[in-house]
Amino acid sequence: MKNISSAASSLLVFAAFSSSRPTRRVEGFSSSSTTSSFALPPYRHVSSSSASSSASSSSPFSSSSTSVASSHSSSSIDYPSAIIDVSEDAERNIMAFDLLWSADRGLRRCDGFKLVEEDRESRNVYAITTLDVPRGSTVLFVPEDLILSSNRAMGELRILPDMELAESTITAAGGGSEYRQYYLMLKILYEVQNGKDSPWYQWLNSLPRYFTNAPSMTDYCLLCLPPLMRKLAEEERNNQRRLSDVRHVPFLMDDIKYHPRDLVRWAYQIVYTRSVSVYDEDTGDHDLRIVPMADYFNHGSEYTEIDSHYDEYGNYYATSRYDVPGGSPLRIQYADPRNPSHLLARYGFLDDACPATYCKLLPPTMNSDMLDLGYSHERMLFYRNGEVSDEVWDIFLYNHLTSINANDDVRALMDAHRSGDYATKLALHESHYPATSRALLEHVDTFIEDIDRLIAKAETIGVSDPGSIYVRNEHPRLPLIHRHNLFVRETFQNVRDRYDPSPNAENNWRDATRVTLVMECDESECAIAECMLTYDGEWACEGGLGPNPDGSERMTTRTLIESTT
Repeated sequence: MKNISSAASSLLVFAAFSSSRPTRRVEGFSSSSTTSSFALPPYRHVSSSSASSSASSSSPFSSSSTSVASSHSSSSIDYPSAIIDVSEDAERNIMAFDLLWSADRGLRRCDGFKLVEEDRESRNVYAITTLDVPRGSTVLFVPEDLILSSNRAMGELRILPDMELAESTITAAGGGSEYRQYYLMLKILYEVQNGKDSPWYQWLNSLPRYFTNAPSMTDYCLLCLPPLMRKLAEEERNNQRRLSDVRHVPFLMDDIKYHPRDLVRWAYQIVYTRSVSVYDEDTGDHDLRIVPMADYFNHGSEYTEIDSHYDEYGNYYATSRYDVPGGSPLRIQYADPRNPSHLLARYGFLDDACPATYCKLLPPTMNSDMLDLGYSHERMLFYRNGEVSDEVWDIFLYNHLTSINANDDVRALMDAHRSGDYATKLALHESHYPATSRALLEHVDTFIEDIDRLIAKAETIGVSDPGSIYVRNEHPRLPLIHRHNLFVRETFQNVRDRYDPSPNAENNWRDATRVTLVMECDESECAIAECMLTYDGEWACEGGLGPNPDGSERMTTRTLIESTT
């Protein structure tokens, strides 16, 4: 073991600072619950001076969880035997965390709350409810002392001696914008280093070891990704490398800094897959927080069962958004569900319920006009049913107009967009639709051709064979990447089919995007409505007379004024 004396000195400084932090707690929970929810505890701020004296009586927390490091002494350092095994095949001790740790630390759950393992192959553990949960019920309560916070970690760790050198190393590597994540990583590594003396040991020992996101992919995996997904994956991998240099962190032992199982990369994975950004009213900044047990809520795209919020003392509450039937998962939304490539690169899963995907258009140059028109991964969307977002059409129109130097039309488009002049934008789209639709279909065809090569590349080494020993041992994330590619290809094909200009196409592009103007009249007045043919073959209209003032349907007649077909 190396650097014992310097590490112990840093730990003593850390403990002295940490023990001075006031502890915020709540009381009022009984040790068991007999309903589908539980009574909310009264808000009460317990200072650190009174916490220890009340811990054995009214407070649900033991004194060992009072602060981050105050329960650790220099005489308890025994890191090599206590370091958590983070090798990919290591067992996760879910039971100790689920049944023992949470109850001991004051965490409370409604009846029916349960952690389940999807299957041994996927290694996915997530929260469900086995009982019906009424809307608005408190499903989970986590006291503030158990929540890992980047703001708190920075306040506690940044003051330690020689941290300036560690920070400068990260800044020089280009990670200066990720200090919140970096210090949350260091906090996790510090708690791992303290082993069973850490208040978070059982939670840490329950966390996943096997990941399928970008930092865990092989170089061959990246070669099987389409350009945007590969770019996202490379950014994630580079970011992980930038934040992984902990050689100059004074309070970490060499066993952590140079651990053969790469504890640092594991800490990075935990921070980036389990933390959420929360606005901190005290600092006026956003705080990254990891809430033990709440980090077992899965992601939901179409539906989420859980709303998350914090009280004035920083305690966490999860409440049910609607009546949740027993047997349902308990889910939150990790990120924009319309960007499956980001979900795969950052979190390592493919969301089959994802309603849309980015259109994969990567212009060689970008300007303020394109940003104003809505160019972003979140808005330039191809939908699963084949529809295309307005922002995609606007960008294709803008690119076409600039390519033919139609400067007057470019100005007209931008003025109309910024002023909300829909009629002028529509006229421009109609005038140039042969060129923009051709450009759209060329983009779709080129992408489908490229991704077909990537699909074939993965299939040449047996990715479609569930029993492939080579894929399982050498590239175990490749089947997930293959599924992602098939998913994106299907979406692009749906766009191709929907906007096919051939006369035999069931829904050609002109039919799918046409707008019809009708005059809508009742007994006393008339108004113009704009109607569009939806994917289901129904007409959806905007404007016109609308419903009666009391909300009831108005009896109207409609007369065709103009059709764009």
